[in-house]
Amino acid sequence: MSKRLEEFIKMNREEFDDLEPSVDLWSRIEMHLPAEETPIKKLETKTFSLGFVLRVAATVIVVMGISFVFYVRNEKKGGIDLAAINPVYAKQQVQYTSQIETQRTELKSIAKSDPQMYKEFSDEIAQMDSTYKELNTDLATSPNQERVLRAMIKNLEIQTQVLTQQLKVIRQMNTMKKEEQSDVKNI
Repeated sequence: MSKRLEEFIKMNREEFDDLEPSVDLWSRIEMHLPAEETPIKKLETKTFSLGFVLRVAATVIVVMGISFVFYVRNEKKGGIDLAAINPVYAKQQVQYTSQIETQRTELKSIAKSDPQMYKEFSDEIAQMDSTYKELNTDLATSPNQERVLRAMIKNLEIQTQVLTQQLKVIRQMNTMKKEEQSDVKNI
């Protein structure tokens, strides 16, 4: 069927060419075109030198390295689930920590009345607290985590005992001061 169509078009070619556009068609088209001819801009192909590519790659590696370091530090700060190691020790840790915080708050009450004693007492506790923090950082990398956790609990227990003693001394001193003041009033 396509051969017959081609033959038909070849035989009747002249009849198809009877319509031609008018002479002024191109002038009318040109009137609708913009007056200024803007040169067509060629798209510039961008090339990157090897040095530029290497600098970008090095920057990406440095940024990724710094991000990784921050991620690892944040993971360590998050700590280890103490209950997974030993639930009894985890409960004791929470108990001692809350008790220590309460005792420290009570100890701060003497800061204004006797700053020298407060400094001595807080220095002792700060030393034990730094030891506790060292143990806490060692906990993540220790092969025997239960042993380190036991040492942490023992440290908290000792801190509690020391704070209890310090508060006892403060209470005794306060009662002695009250007795002296009452003796002075009685005289």
